[in-house]
Amino acid sequence: MPNIKSAKKRVLVNKTKALRNKMIKSELKTVVKKFLSAVNDGDKAAATEAYALAVKKVDQAAAHGVLHKNAAAHKKSQFTLKLNAMA
Repeated sequence: MPNIKSAKKRVLVNKTKALRNKMIKSELKTVVKKFLSAVNDGDKAAATEAYALAVKKVDQAAAHGVLHKNAAAHKKSQFTLKLNAMA
């Protein structure tokens, strides 16, 4: 455990930020699983709805710094390809 006041604060801030990042990642994974599940089931309407939400969550994760912007772009591109392949 740190002894210096600023180091103690950093520990608390890092814990808070790690929790926030974990929450964002978890939400993102859940939304992506729902999208992939809809695609695998062949349900175009559900997949389209889930796609919009998945893209939104990927953008939010990139904006918060949880995902790199190029990784976010790659994921969105893959989602789009999967959705378009259904048609």
